[in-house]
Amino acid sequence: MTEDRETSASTARPLVSVITAAFNAEDFIGETIASVQHQTLEDWEMLVADDASSDSTAAIVRDCAASDARIKPIALAQNGGVAAARNAALDRARGRFIAFLDSDDLWLPKKLERQIAFMRQRDCAVSYTAFRRVNEDGQQLGRLMTVPERLTYTQLLKNTAIATLTGMVDTDRTGPIRMTEARRDDLILWLSILKRGFVAYGLQEDLARYRVVRGSLSSKPKRSAAWTWSVYRNVEKLGVLYASWCMLHYGTRAVLKRLVF
Repeated sequence: MTEDRETSASTARPLVSVITAAFNAEDFIGETIASVQHQTLEDWEMLVADDASSDSTAAIVRDCAASDARIKPIALAQNGGVAAARNAALDRARGRFIAFLDSDDLWLPKKLERQIAFMRQRDCAVSYTAFRRVNEDGQQLGRLMTVPERLTYTQLLKNTAIATLTGMVDTDRTGPIRMTEARRDDLILWLSILKRGFVAYGLQEDLARYRVVRGSLSSKPKRSAAWTWSVYRNVEKLGVLYASWCMLHYGTRAVLKRLVF
């Protein structure tokens, strides 16, 4: 009987699939995984796609998986970028809810519990939460990054509110999701869902920690802006004037975010 229960538990569909792309993340991946293991909601799987790291990232993930069957290591044979790694994890995801957590970021313990309760209460397909930045050693805590109550497709074009580590999708409502293998794959995903008529809702609670790492996208705003412009013009096919108008709003919000850590 005990063996039957264990088999059933191992094959049951998890409520949440956590999608993590990792590349040379040995300094942070263990802490990131621990932040998921410390969730008050325990019905999850974490799919960690190692994008052909040259450091000990893959070994750390395997060690974590050896003691927790909810952690699923995925080893990519060659480096393909963050979108390809996320897709490798999405291909194996079994959960109703999809949540993203990059390999250097962290969740607070009630993140999954509070966000799923919020989505069920609001009956929404996409949600996001407030968060704070931390520096590389996690010692400096930034101000609370608050979020708007709701975002439509046109509103998101001019906003920076959905941080990837806070975004969650109910695939029972949206159907399967997949990343576009391009820069700003996260923004492209949110836009593609909202363009279908869904509305994203914001939970105004401090539930996540975004780690600012030297050399990351967040540390190079000009590069981020160029990639966002490419999304407007090449993916969303916006005209030059409307894309410029959206970029003005997007850039203003991005600057305001960086005025205080």
